[in-house]
Amino acid sequence: MKTRPTYWKRSYDLGGGVKLELGTRTLIMGILNATPDSFSDGGRYNDVERAVAHAKEMVAAGADILDIGGESTRPGFEAVSAEEELKRVLPVIAAVRNALPEVAISVDSYKAVTIRQCLEAGAHIINDIWGLKGDPDMAAVAAEYGAPVIISHNRHARDYTDFVPDVLADLQASVGLARRAGVDEQQIWLDPGIGFAKTYEHNLELLDRLDELNELGYPVLLGTSRKRFIKQALDLPVDELVEGTAATVALGIARGCQIVRVHDVQANKRTALMTDAILYRG
Repeated sequence: MKTRPTYWKRSYDLGGGVKLELGTRTLIMGILNATPDSFSDGGRYNDVERAVAHAKEMVAAGADILDIGGESTRPGFEAVSAEEELKRVLPVIAAVRNALPEVAISVDSYKAVTIRQCLEAGAHIINDIWGLKGDPDMAAVAAEYGAPVIISHNRHARDYTDFVPDVLADLQASVGLARRAGVDEQQIWLDPGIGFAKTYEHNLELLDRLDELNELGYPVLLGTSRKRFIKQALDLPVDELVEGTAATVALGIARGCQIVRVHDVQANKRTALMTDAILYRG
């Protein structure tokens, strides 16, 4: 029987009774977009009352973490100011903390000023799609607050020499930024950045080689939910990608990913439970 490496077992006490355990089962991160222009659910939850209702639904369906974002990262998105981003996310964070005080909250932002204020408001985890490279102050903020930080792979262009080794090298460079700033190694999670600066074939290859990413020795989060490469593979509209997403989730868990970031929590929670039953037995 295959066994999971011991470095995968990590416990996090995030304060206020919020705790996470890695290495015993797959954790589910539910996506809560406080934006008017997300590629899959834009505008549906950018009202605080609806956002909280959806957060409760996701937690009831099995979400362990709620990832709140105030700026769309869909292809061709327009950047928003930190002021606008905070206007969108801070009320949602406050309301979700009040309604679901036992649930971990991550913030999807690459702006240090946004992250600082969100952590002060009660968020627990940093989710940076630019791997600490988008804002020179981000690594220092992560170190200051001692928060788990999700370092995602991204580039401004698809200018790879050797694709997967280049992705791994980019992530190791981001890890270096974190460590030099004083981020505890135990607080670093990696994300392969599926869909970011990658072609259709790149995404498929990276999914197939996720075990190489896990060999770097950090917990890995996988975010494939409803992404364009699934739409392209299945030739279906974005609201019919549940099964395609679930296939990538099962594969990712089998390749060693410990957290999955999804829109459709119930279906992917069930997928994770079945995959975990096979991989975590004994």
